[in-house]
Amino acid sequence: MGLMDFIKKQFIDVLQWTEDGDGTLAWRYPMQDFEIQYGAQLVVRESQLAVFVNEGKVADVFGPGTYKLSTQTLPLLTNLKNWDKLFESPFKSDVYFFSSRQQIDQRWGTPQPVTIRDKDFGAVRLRAFGNYAYRIADPKRFHQEISGTRERYTAQELDGQLRGTILQHISDAVAQSGIPFLDLAANQVEFASQLQAATAPAFENLGLKLESVTLQSVSLPEELQKILDQKIGMGMIGQNMGQFMQYQTAQAIPKLAEGVGQGGGGIAGDAMGLGAGLALGQTLAQQMAAGLAAQPPQAAQPVAAAPVAQSADDIMSLLEKLGELKAKGILTEEEFAAKKADLLKKLG
Repeated sequence: MGLMDFIKKQFIDVLQWTEDGDGTLAWRYPMQDFEIQYGAQLVVRESQLAVFVNEGKVADVFGPGTYKLSTQTLPLLTNLKNWDKLFESPFKSDVYFFSSRQQIDQRWGTPQPVTIRDKDFGAVRLRAFGNYAYRIADPKRFHQEISGTRERYTAQELDGQLRGTILQHISDAVAQSGIPFLDLAANQVEFASQLQAATAPAFENLGLKLESVTLQSVSLPEELQKILDQKIGMGMIGQNMGQFMQYQTAQAIPKLAEGVGQGGGGIAGDAMGLGAGLALGQTLAQQMAAGLAAQPPQAAQPVAAAPVAQSADDIMSLLEKLGELKAKGILTEEEFAAKKADLLKKLG
């Protein structure tokens, strides 16, 4: 090395990083035309980590504190460079600082509905949205797997990868939690905890620690929500078909009256719904009469009313209405088959 080259060399006495904003995960100390003075100070602030790298190989890792750089504080670098115990010369090494504070308010969500298996509804497509927070826990692994020799690596560059990792584990979280879809809204904390547990190992593989996951909302696509609303409606009336048909009839009467007043052409459809409701009412009346007739005779027993006869048109109309309810998912296949068998017997 010539004298002028030696004079131009600049020696670093203090190595430190003052973060100038949010979102920077890794920062390489500018070392061009610099050498580190033997005995220089390394300052690693709280919420920071530092790594020395020699010719692409990670050497010593430092947590928060102030260190005097020597062969004692740099054992791995000393070994890589084959320094002896009396070495006291300036040296070159790449130094990387990492932010170990939490990266909060990172958003995740399902751009498209994802399919999960639910014990109540079978396969269900749902949307979910929330936040998560993470930090760098293993700077050596993060340097090797993610940031590499980049001068600066930011949280924004990592966002897409981490968000996709969370979405990939939603189905696993639902399965592990055992929470039915209808109860997810009331158990958001438990579901978020299961999602964090399912996703954390993938973060660890990148040198990260997943600190928290929150679930802000979970919902069904609009078309599935309508079907769920119908099923909930059936549950609210206790799966009682008589009550449901009476309700449908009562709902149809104002529309029928409105159609008559306006002379509209929608009367036939409303009348069919009304007729089906009346037919079911007749069927229930017959069943009640049959139950009373089966009781043992008592003194002064009133004369039983003659059952109301149903026409074939009434029965066929009722079958059509029941078929529509089955197609909408309101009636199960078994309920429809049982009711159909009863009505066909009346035709015979």
